[in-house]
Amino acid sequence: MIEYLTFALEFIRHIDVHLTQFVNAYGVWVYALITLIIFCEVGLVVAPFLPGDSMLFAIGALCAVGAMDLSIVLTAFPVAAILGDNFNRFLGAKIGHRAFAKGTGRIFNKKNYDKAHGFFEKFGPKAVTICRFMPFFRTYVPFVAGMSGMQFKTFLPWSVLGGTGWVFVCTLAGYFLGNIPFIKEHFELVILFIICVSAIPALIEWIKHRRQPAHEQTN
Repeated sequence: MIEYLTFALEFIRHIDVHLTQFVNAYGVWVYALITLIIFCEVGLVVAPFLPGDSMLFAIGALCAVGAMDLSIVLTAFPVAAILGDNFNRFLGAKIGHRAFAKGTGRIFNKKNYDKAHGFFEKFGPKAVTICRFMPFFRTYVPFVAGMSGMQFKTFLPWSVLGGTGWVFVCTLAGYFLGNIPFIKEHFELVILFIICVSAIPALIEWIKHRRQPAHEQTN
């Protein structure tokens, strides 16, 4: 397990290097692989650990130097994000309550449910879009939305807005900023910075939860 986590961290830290190697080795198949990663990261509640923001930023930087095709990226990846989102909502509607029935697993536990449900209750349908820019929440909120009975016709517009906006913002940020000399020379630190910034909203929610009186947390 430790070896796996070490490998995952190393991959994320040097994701630009690894993506370049993959593009050189596998060509167009890289688009299919990344499409699958995006779909799984937002579509499977068991896969919140997969790279998201940092990967799209690195892809944008590669598009800027011609290593990847920006038009394909901005077409295929939003579709993957939207399909994953809606598949996750569907799973939540069908098996959500059974999955969280025991509430003691590593993934399907009361703590994770309470975080996602609280976020969903606070922002309503807009949570489907907002959570796109927040690791963990973008994986759990669609699932909880399905559990809460959010209808497809209500969910879809916010999903399209969030999925498209997330891919465009992160990718274009990498496209325009990723090859600036300072950023390129310190790309590892930039990736770590993106990960930390993405985690700030979740950290704020965790701090708020910790500061709540015990009786409020149990209600």
